[in-house]
Amino acid sequence: MGNTKLNNIDEMYPGQSILLQTGQLVQYGAGLFAYNTVPLLLRRNIEKVITDTLNKYGCMEVLLPTLQPDTIWRNSGRYDHYVNSGTMLITESNKGTFCLAPTGEEAMLEFVREKLKSYKNLPVTFYQIGEKYRNEIRTRGYLLRGKSFPMMDAYSFDKNEEAMAVSYNNIRNAYLEIFEKLGLKVIPIIADNGDMGGKKSEEFMMISEQGEDKILYDETTGIGLNSEILEKENYAEYLASEYGIMDISNLKETKTMELGHIFQLGTRYSEMMNGKYIDQEGNEMLYFMGCYGIGISRTVAAIYEQYLITDPKFGPCGFALPDSIAPFKVQIVPKMENLEKYELAQKLYQKLQEENIPAILDDRENITMGAKIKDCKILGTPYLLVIGDKTEGNLIELEYIKTGGKISLTINDLIRHFKK
Repeated sequence: MGNTKLNNIDEMYPGQSILLQTGQLVQYGAGLFAYNTVPLLLRRNIEKVITDTLNKYGCMEVLLPTLQPDTIWRNSGRYDHYVNSGTMLITESNKGTFCLAPTGEEAMLEFVREKLKSYKNLPVTFYQIGEKYRNEIRTRGYLLRGKSFPMMDAYSFDKNEEAMAVSYNNIRNAYLEIFEKLGLKVIPIIADNGDMGGKKSEEFMMISEQGEDKILYDETTGIGLNSEILEKENYAEYLASEYGIMDISNLKETKTMELGHIFQLGTRYSEMMNGKYIDQEGNEMLYFMGCYGIGISRTVAAIYEQYLITDPKFGPCGFALPDSIAPFKVQIVPKMENLEKYELAQKLYQKLQEENIPAILDDRENITMGAKIKDCKILGTPYLLVIGDKTEGNLIELEYIKTGGKISLTINDLIRHFKK
């Protein structure tokens, strides 16, 4: 990059505005974005946290096609709804009509129908990470609401309602762990099932001024609910019976950003698409399903907005990404005209590579050290090593970008610091 000047940063979404101005995101049209290397690696790291955690919780990863024949959507009765609302992108060919999947319930039922024929095959939860397509009329917030976006969607299949509740709670716990590992403070709040059907659902919301949702939240008890719930005729009864909540007088309105959603669907989709298994007595029974989603691109956006750094004089100037998921841990900026310092930087970079500590060596010529330090912030690298006139003997000064705090370390101590 070098000498990247940030101008007219979008006040509502400064993080993503910086990504666009510095070419880390490239916009092709409303709600359509390309990822440059660092945001792509960040996205991969987020996906790895999600897959590792879901695998630990006993889920199985699969991958379904995103281009699907219209027949599976007609089978569920949702084709007309999605096409008439303009949400689903379709293409017609001499081989029939195909849809770009806005969600995955239909495809997953097709996938499991032959595999889950007996009660012996249940319970099971399958998940995938792949693109979804929704012809959003109102794209806003860059990656927060796109037309094409990566999503993790999972589906649980159980014998009865009690077992479905167990699968649902299992995923709920996995979500809490995922967002904690990603360094995002997310609260599960009671939500309306809306178009999805079923009777119980929770949204995983991050408190944020950039959010487009308003929730009612009580900080002391941690109870939150989507204000849409209050539009239900019997909302008091619903909250008491499903969630054990008797009093909502302490809840205050808070702005939030939705990153995930979980649903108990019951038998709605099994009925529509004939999803059945044979029970112990030899009877045909409907699957009890749950479905669960995490918006991957939304989570990328949330991390960039949450870990923004602001210069007191110039305003938003970059990021300090969380250590655990930052694609590169440290950026080395040597004084290029001093051969001894440059060689030390190369040696250090080599050592970090050998220890599998991802680092960037900024050995560009004819760019000032100040511009390189600026670029370190723009890329979101959490640590900086400047190897210049102040570097003496075997001590190297490590700066933590988030706080500006500095410590002097030997190379071995530095390696130990990152291994930790």
